[in-house]
Amino acid sequence: MAQEEPAEDGGTVPDPWDGVELDEDFVRAAGTSEPSARARMLAARWRAERPEPQPWRADKPPAGWFFSRSRRRRRKG
Repeated sequence: MAQEEPAEDGGTVPDPWDGVELDEDFVRAAGTSEPSARARMLAARWRAERPEPQPWRADKPPAGWFFSRSRRRRRKG
C-alpha cells in the first residue's frame, strides 16, 4: 500500500499510481534487454583489458579432432 502524503491544507494528496492497473497483456508485452551473466562478465573483463583480435575461423581443427579414436577406427576398418 502506498502511503498518502499530507497536503498543505491539512488533507492528503492521493497517490497518482493508485488507479493504474497493469494487466497481464501489458506485462507480457514489455520488452526485456538485460544481458546474460556471461556477457556482463566479459564486458567487465574487457573494460580492464582489451582482448586480442582472433580470426573468425581457426587455422587448426579442434584439439583431438584429427587423431580421435573414432577416426582411427574408420581408417583401420
